[in-house]
Amino acid sequence: MSIPAFKKHQYAFTAHIRDPENNALPDNIEDRRMKIYRELLYNNIENFIATGFPVIKTIYSDENWHKLVRDFFARHQSQSPYFLEISREFIDYLQNERVAEPEDPAGLIELAHYEWVELALHVSDETINLENIDTNGDLLTQIPVFSPVAWPLVYQFPVHKMGADNLPQQAPEQPTYLVVYRNRQDDVRFLEINPVTARLIGLLQENKDYRGGDAIDHINREINHTDPETVKQGGLTALQELQQYGIILGTRQL
Repeated sequence: MSIPAFKKHQYAFTAHIRDPENNALPDNIEDRRMKIYRELLYNNIENFIATGFPVIKTIYSDENWHKLVRDFFARHQSQSPYFLEISREFIDYLQNERVAEPEDPAGLIELAHYEWVELALHVSDETINLENIDTNGDLLTQIPVFSPVAWPLVYQFPVHKMGADNLPQQAPEQPTYLVVYRNRQDDVRFLEINPVTARLIGLLQENKDYRGGDAIDHINREINHTDPETVKQGGLTALQELQQYGIILGTRQL
Protein backbone atom coordinates (compact mmCIF):
# COMPACT_ATOMS: atom_id res chain seq x y z
CA MET A 1 0.00 0.00 0.00
CA SER A 2 1.44 3.36 -1.02
CA ILE A 3 1.90 6.08 1.59
CA PRO A 4 -0.33 9.14 1.06
CA ALA A 5 1.49 12.26 0.00
CA PHE A 6 0.60 14.16 3.17
CA LYS A 7 2.13 11.40 5.32
CA LYS A 8 5.30 11.42 3.25
CA HIS A 9 5.47 15.14 3.87
CA GLN A 10 4.96 14.65 7.61
CA TYR A 11 7.69 12.00 7.75
CA ALA A 12 10.10 14.27 5.89
CA PHE A 13 9.17 17.15 8.17
CA THR A 14 9.76 15.26 11.43
CA ALA A 15 12.86 13.46 10.14
CA HIS A 16 14.47 16.80 9.38
CA ILE A 17 13.56 18.19 12.80
CA ARG A 18 15.04 15.17 14.58
CA ASP A 19 18.22 14.93 12.51
CA PRO A 20 18.71 17.94 10.23
CA GLU A 21 22.29 16.99 9.37
CA ASN A 22 21.21 13.74 7.72
CA ASN A 23 17.70 14.59 6.50
CA ALA A 24 17.16 17.28 3.91
CA LEU A 25 14.84 20.22 4.36
CA PRO A 26 11.34 19.28 3.10
CA ASP A 27 10.31 20.71 -0.25
CA ASN A 28 8.65 24.11 -0.37
CA ILE A 29 9.38 25.03 3.28
CA GLU A 30 11.54 28.02 4.09
CA ASP A 31 14.56 27.17 6.25
CA ARG A 32 13.91 30.19 8.47
CA ARG A 33 10.54 28.72 9.41
CA MET A 34 11.91 25.20 9.93
CA LYS A 35 14.59 26.58 12.21
CA ILE A 36 11.87 27.58 14.69
CA TYR A 37 10.62 23.98 14.90
CA ARG A 38 14.13 22.52 15.00
CA GLU A 39 15.17 24.67 17.93
CA LEU A 40 11.87 24.54 19.81
CA LEU A 41 11.55 20.75 19.86
CA TYR A 42 15.20 20.03 20.50
CA ASN A 43 15.44 22.61 23.29
CA ASN A 44 12.36 21.17 25.00
CA ILE A 45 13.82 17.66 24.96
CA GLU A 46 17.26 18.85 26.02
CA ASN A 47 15.78 20.81 28.93
CA PHE A 48 13.84 17.79 30.23
CA ILE A 49 16.91 15.56 30.05
CA ALA A 50 19.16 18.17 31.65
CA THR A 51 16.64 18.60 34.49
CA GLY A 52 16.26 14.85 34.98
CA PHE A 53 19.97 14.01 34.80
CA PRO A 54 21.86 17.01 36.24
CA VAL A 55 24.87 14.98 37.41
CA ILE A 56 25.34 13.35 34.02
CA LYS A 57 25.21 16.75 32.36
CA THR A 58 28.07 18.03 34.52
CA ILE A 59 30.22 15.07 33.47
CA TYR A 60 30.17 16.00 29.76
CA SER A 61 31.56 19.03 28.02
CA ASP A 62 28.89 21.25 26.51
CA GLU A 63 29.73 19.92 23.04
CA ASN A 64 29.57 16.27 24.08
CA TRP A 65 26.41 16.81 26.09
CA HIS A 66 24.55 18.17 23.09
CA LYS A 67 25.99 15.42 20.92
CA LEU A 68 24.53 12.87 23.34
CA VAL A 69 21.11 14.51 23.50
CA ARG A 70 21.02 15.03 19.74
CA ASP A 71 21.77 11.35 19.17
CA PHE A 72 18.93 10.40 21.52
CA PHE A 73 16.57 12.84 19.81
CA ALA A 74 17.50 11.61 16.36
CA ARG A 75 17.57 7.85 16.93
CA HIS A 76 15.22 6.88 19.74
CA GLN A 77 11.61 6.00 18.98
CA SER A 78 9.76 6.88 22.16
CA GLN A 79 6.91 4.63 23.23
CA SER A 80 5.18 7.18 25.44
CA PRO A 81 3.76 10.59 24.51
CA TYR A 82 4.14 11.96 28.05
CA PHE A 83 6.91 14.39 28.91
CA LEU A 84 7.36 12.78 32.34
CA GLU A 85 8.37 9.57 30.57
CA ILE A 86 11.24 11.22 28.68
CA SER A 87 13.69 10.23 31.43
CA ARG A 88 12.67 6.57 31.20
CA GLU A 89 12.96 6.73 27.42
CA PHE A 90 16.44 8.19 27.79
CA ILE A 91 17.51 5.26 29.98
CA ASP A 92 16.10 2.86 27.40
CA TYR A 93 18.20 4.61 24.77
CA LEU A 94 21.35 4.35 26.90
CA GLN A 95 20.76 0.65 27.57
CA ASN A 96 19.77 -0.49 24.11
CA GLU A 97 20.80 2.02 21.47
CA ARG A 98 23.68 4.13 22.65
CA VAL A 99 26.94 3.40 20.87
CA ALA A 100 29.58 3.95 23.53
CA GLU A 101 31.78 6.98 23.00
CA PRO A 102 35.18 7.69 24.57
CA GLU A 103 33.67 10.49 26.65
CA ASP A 104 31.07 8.21 28.23
CA PRO A 105 31.91 7.52 31.90
CA ALA A 106 32.03 4.01 33.29
CA GLY A 107 28.78 3.30 35.11
CA LEU A 108 26.79 5.70 32.92
CA ILE A 109 23.66 3.51 32.78
CA GLU A 110 23.62 2.92 36.54
CA LEU A 111 24.11 6.62 37.22
CA ALA A 112 21.26 7.45 34.85
CA HIS A 113 19.00 4.96 36.62
CA TYR A 114 19.87 6.42 40.01
CA GLU A 115 19.03 9.93 38.81
CA TRP A 116 15.79 8.67 37.23
CA VAL A 117 14.69 7.09 40.52
CA GLU A 118 14.53 10.52 42.16
CA LEU A 119 12.09 11.78 39.53
CA ALA A 120 10.12 8.53 39.56
CA LEU A 121 9.58 8.73 43.32
CA HIS A 122 8.68 12.42 43.14
CA VAL A 123 5.87 11.77 40.67
CA SER A 124 4.79 8.34 41.94
CA ASP A 125 1.08 8.04 42.66
CA GLU A 126 1.80 5.68 45.55
CA THR A 127 0.65 7.01 48.90
CA ILE A 128 1.39 5.97 52.45
CA ASN A 129 -1.57 4.30 54.12
CA LEU A 130 -1.20 3.53 57.82
CA GLU A 131 -4.49 1.65 58.07
CA ASN A 132 -3.99 -1.68 59.88
CA ILE A 133 -0.37 -0.74 60.63
CA ASP A 134 0.91 -0.53 64.19
CA THR A 135 3.46 2.30 64.19
CA ASN A 136 4.63 1.19 67.65
CA GLY A 137 4.67 -2.51 66.94
CA ASP A 138 7.45 -4.89 67.90
CA LEU A 139 9.76 -5.19 64.89
CA LEU A 140 11.08 -8.56 66.03
CA THR A 141 7.87 -10.40 66.86
CA GLN A 142 5.62 -8.79 64.26
CA ILE A 143 5.86 -8.28 60.48
CA PRO A 144 7.59 -5.05 59.40
CA VAL A 145 5.69 -3.10 56.73
CA PHE A 146 7.71 -1.13 54.18
CA SER A 147 6.73 2.18 52.64
CA PRO A 148 5.59 1.85 49.01
CA VAL A 149 7.79 4.85 48.17
CA ALA A 150 11.00 3.31 49.51
CA TRP A 151 13.01 1.40 46.93
CA PRO A 152 16.01 -0.76 47.89
CA LEU A 153 18.59 -0.68 45.10
CA VAL A 154 21.98 -2.20 44.41
CA TYR A 155 24.54 -0.78 42.00
CA GLN A 156 27.97 -1.93 40.96
CA PHE A 157 29.17 1.70 40.97
CA PRO A 158 28.92 4.20 43.86
CA VAL A 159 26.35 6.22 41.94
CA HIS A 160 25.40 8.46 44.90
CA LYS A 161 28.98 9.79 44.99
CA MET A 162 29.68 10.07 41.27
CA GLY A 163 30.15 13.41 39.58
CA ALA A 164 32.53 15.35 37.38
CA ASP A 165 35.23 15.15 40.08
CA ASN A 166 34.58 11.54 41.04
CA LEU A 167 34.41 9.11 38.12
CA PRO A 168 35.76 5.63 38.92
CA GLN A 169 37.19 3.87 35.91
CA GLN A 170 35.81 0.52 36.98
CA ALA A 171 33.36 -0.85 39.50
CA PRO A 172 34.81 -1.46 42.98
CA GLU A 173 34.73 -4.94 44.48
CA GLN A 174 31.94 -4.01 46.90
CA PRO A 175 28.57 -3.10 45.34
CA THR A 176 26.69 -0.06 46.60
CA TYR A 177 23.47 -0.71 48.50
CA LEU A 178 20.97 2.12 48.81
CA VAL A 179 17.40 2.75 49.82
CA VAL A 180 15.93 5.70 47.96
CA TYR A 181 12.75 6.89 49.62
CA ARG A 182 10.20 9.72 49.72
CA ASN A 183 9.59 11.09 53.19
CA ARG A 184 6.45 12.60 54.71
CA GLN A 185 7.43 16.04 53.37
CA ASP A 186 7.57 14.54 49.85
CA ASP A 187 11.34 15.03 49.70
CA VAL A 188 13.33 12.24 48.05
CA ARG A 189 16.28 11.06 50.11
CA PHE A 190 18.71 8.15 50.01
CA LEU A 191 20.18 5.98 52.72
CA GLU A 192 23.33 3.96 52.16
CA ILE A 193 23.14 0.57 53.85
CA ASN A 194 25.48 -2.36 54.30
CA PRO A 195 25.09 -5.77 52.62
CA VAL A 196 23.58 -7.38 55.73
CA THR A 197 20.88 -4.73 56.01
CA ALA A 198 20.22 -5.09 52.29
CA ARG A 199 19.81 -8.84 52.79
CA LEU A 200 17.50 -8.22 55.75
CA ILE A 201 15.27 -5.97 53.62
CA GLY A 202 15.31 -8.48 50.78
CA LEU A 203 14.23 -11.35 53.04
CA LEU A 204 11.37 -9.36 54.53
CA GLN A 205 10.11 -8.27 51.12
CA GLU A 206 10.43 -11.75 49.61
CA ASN A 207 8.77 -13.52 52.55
CA LYS A 208 5.59 -11.63 53.38
CA ASP A 209 4.94 -13.66 56.54
CA TYR A 210 8.43 -13.14 57.99
CA ARG A 211 8.60 -11.33 61.28
CA GLY A 212 11.70 -9.24 61.88
CA GLY A 213 13.14 -11.95 64.08
CA ASP A 214 12.53 -14.58 61.38
CA ALA A 215 14.60 -12.63 58.87
CA ILE A 216 17.40 -12.12 61.39
CA ASP A 217 17.41 -15.84 62.25
CA HIS A 218 17.59 -16.58 58.51
CA ILE A 219 20.68 -14.38 58.21
CA ASN A 220 22.20 -16.01 61.27
CA ARG A 221 21.89 -19.40 59.61
CA GLU A 222 23.41 -18.07 56.39
CA ILE A 223 26.49 -16.49 57.93
CA ASN A 224 26.80 -18.97 60.83
CA HIS A 225 27.95 -16.24 63.19
CA THR A 226 29.65 -17.36 66.40
CA ASP A 227 27.53 -14.93 68.45
CA PRO A 228 23.90 -15.03 67.26
CA GLU A 229 22.89 -12.49 69.89
CA THR A 230 25.17 -9.89 68.30
CA VAL A 231 23.52 -10.47 64.94
CA LYS A 232 20.08 -10.21 66.53
CA GLN A 233 20.94 -6.89 68.16
CA GLY A 234 22.49 -5.57 64.96
CA GLY A 235 19.42 -6.61 63.00
CA LEU A 236 17.08 -4.90 65.44
CA THR A 237 19.14 -1.72 65.29
CA ALA A 238 18.95 -1.79 61.48
CA LEU A 239 15.17 -2.25 61.56
CA GLN A 240 14.77 0.61 64.03
CA GLU A 241 16.90 2.89 61.86
CA LEU A 242 14.81 2.04 58.80
CA GLN A 243 11.68 2.92 60.77
CA GLN A 244 13.18 6.23 61.92
CA TYR A 245 13.63 7.22 58.27
CA GLY A 246 10.09 6.14 57.37
CA ILE A 247 11.31 3.29 55.19
CA ILE A 248 9.53 0.90 57.55
CA LEU A 249 6.12 2.27 58.49
CA GLY A 250 5.41 -0.07 61.38
CA THR A 251 4.22 -3.64 61.76
CA ARG A 252 1.25 -5.85 61.22
CA GLN A 253 0.19 -8.97 63.07
CA LEU A 254 0.24 -12.43 61.49
